[in-house]
Amino acid sequence: MKKKDMVLFVSIIIISIFGLIMIYSASNIWAEYKFNDPYKFVKNQGLFLIIGLIMMNVISKIDYNIYLRKSNKILLGCVILLILVLIPGIGTVRNGSRSWFGIGSFGIQPSEFTKLALIIFTSKYLCNNERELKDIKKGVLPILIITLFIFGLIMLQPDFGTGVIIVMSIIGLMFVSGVDFSFFIKIGMIGIVGIVGLIAIAPYRLKRILSFLNPWQDPLGSGFQIIQSLYAIGPGGIFGQGFGKSFQKHFYLPEPQTDFIFSIISEEFGFMGIIIVSVLFLIIIYRGFNIATRCNDKFGKYLAFGITFSLAFQTLLNLMVVVGLIPVTGVTLPFLSYGGSSLLITLCSMGILLNVSSYNKM
Repeated sequence: MKKKDMVLFVSIIIISIFGLIMIYSASNIWAEYKFNDPYKFVKNQGLFLIIGLIMMNVISKIDYNIYLRKSNKILLGCVILLILVLIPGIGTVRNGSRSWFGIGSFGIQPSEFTKLALIIFTSKYLCNNERELKDIKKGVLPILIITLFIFGLIMLQPDFGTGVIIVMSIIGLMFVSGVDFSFFIKIGMIGIVGIVGLIAIAPYRLKRILSFLNPWQDPLGSGFQIIQSLYAIGPGGIFGQGFGKSFQKHFYLPEPQTDFIFSIISEEFGFMGIIIVSVLFLIIIYRGFNIATRCNDKFGKYLAFGITFSLAFQTLLNLMVVVGLIPVTGVTLPFLSYGGSSLLITLCSMGILLNVSSYNKM
């Protein structure tokens, strides 16, 4: 083992601490009104951040090959949790989705853990079946069926955003493994048909599409969030309104500490804040891909690629929603959005990535 990637490590620490600061700024008004405690959300997130950083440091010292041996059990455990969360009385409904296990004031989201579990399992599968990958039926179809099965369980909650991130991450892994490119064209066509079908069976998704195309059609309903998000981004200017001086967090942008926290960052820190956050994400993603390409071990290579793909897709999806490029998906922004499960699993994933980097040739 060599020293872990310190550029990646420092970038993770900086963006995580900045995320905690911004959660306080975005949530203090709402927290004081609802809980009579302006520090309610930042205290909860701070606890998960401390636990997450400790776990990241510990995991960064654990040989990643242990996941190769335990991948089946890890994935099976996560699938069981995905099934249990669907059972009334066990799973908790929040914002219309039965995606949580409620533990006091905290919530655990099993789909977040499943993202990492499936990446570990797929990395092992690709290592063990390299020769079969040229045959779509023998090599690709088995892992695709498992992925779609998990996607189906997540859609029963429903949680479309997380499901899309999982599918895209696995497709990204298949792409770097050398699967025939024509397969991805076919998958893309099937995916379009599938998305149309999912929209057709759930009217609220159609409302999100329509509000995305013309949010002013229903400015107080389905278009409200995106309009308030754009109102936050617009006045930011070059240097923003100043820390803590967001106007939209005063009950205009719903729960600004979650999916739309980037809007508050834009409003308070302006274009410079956008640049700084974007650069931090680009550094983390670049270092992740760099670790993957320099790894001589195939399992480690696929694992690093999968973790980085997942982070990149989730970041891109959230930012595209916030600026109105795609409909609202409910996906959090890694490191920055309020959400203990998301932060915890992201930091654990970074711990694995750091461990892979410590075995790479410099």
